[in-house]
Amino acid sequence: MPEVKVSNLSKQFGSNSVLRDVTFTIAEGEFFTLLGPSGCGKSTTLACIAGLERPTGGSITIGESTFADEGRFVPPEGRNLGMVFQSYALWPHMTVAQNLAMPLKIRKIDKRRQGPLIHDALDKVGLAELKERYPHQLSGGQQQRVALARALVYSPSVLLLDEPLSNLDAQLREQARAWLKRLQEELGITTVYVTHDQVEALALSDRIAVMSRGEMVQIGTPKEIYATPATAEVAAFVGRSNFLEGRMASDAEVLLDCNGQTLRVQPGGVAVGQRVSVAIRPERLEILPPGRTAPADVNVLEADVLTSSYIGSRYEYDLRLGDQAVQVESSRPGLNGRVTLVVEPDACLLYPTVGVLSPDAEALITVTG
Repeated sequence: MPEVKVSNLSKQFGSNSVLRDVTFTIAEGEFFTLLGPSGCGKSTTLACIAGLERPTGGSITIGESTFADEGRFVPPEGRNLGMVFQSYALWPHMTVAQNLAMPLKIRKIDKRRQGPLIHDALDKVGLAELKERYPHQLSGGQQQRVALARALVYSPSVLLLDEPLSNLDAQLREQARAWLKRLQEELGITTVYVTHDQVEALALSDRIAVMSRGEMVQIGTPKEIYATPATAEVAAFVGRSNFLEGRMASDAEVLLDCNGQTLRVQPGGVAVGQRVSVAIRPERLEILPPGRTAPADVNVLEADVLTSSYIGSRYEYDLRLGDQAVQVESSRPGLNGRVTLVVEPDACLLYPTVGVLSPDAEALITVTG
């Protein structure tokens, strides 16, 4: 399967610039995800790769073929790319087999070959026995698989998926996610996936490109994106993060606004006196059991339990940390009164901030104990 190269891609709709200098390379057989909130440009990037949108600038190359460059634009039918849309886009008046036959007819595939190709594609997604059914006779998950089979039936060089699981309910979505990952690995097909669901991105991807306002913010493996987010924006969007505002008291200490306590951190090249946000992943914060002394090399934060809720697999507690609201997740029931939170310095990620928060501003922090 070919490599995908996108270089300095830009796209404008009138005076609105929706993509700015987007650059990335996808290795052969890689599952690469474009992740970001609505309006960040991820679907437009995918549409440019598919040929559904013509870039304003930049280039797109797949394998040895350049599909978009200055003065050159290859339409979708000349790209041999498979695409699955969010809506599945199945023809309601056609059977499953007829839906899969349509792209083969467009490509003028010999009729004698169409039957075996359709059967093989449906067999890959586990629906060979449903080829004579119509879309309305299928469940949402089955329709999603038919759309994927239709994208695979003509052996595309690259598979493009635009939020294909977003119409499924939570349980079916989780099952489809695991199934899709297995299928992609079995086929070894280069895949570009678009989603706003960070759990989906972390679970499926070999690498993730986080986008914001038409630009690439960070590209890395799921572990790199989660453990070392490049910006506070990435830390907030990918997974849950906990933010404490303050000012650098030294190169390895932050004076917190919420309680006036000094928080030890790893030196991050931030100037003394600079305002910062300290981001801490939920699982890196711990509730210290009663009677246990905190190690000398960790930060200790005292907080008061305000409310508690049982939500099945865990307990949620609302705490007060100085003048800041704190939400805590824990497996321990019955917490009340004053509790102790501990956090290691290397769990505190530093991000310089501009300006000063309002004195009554509250930031929500989620911890696991």
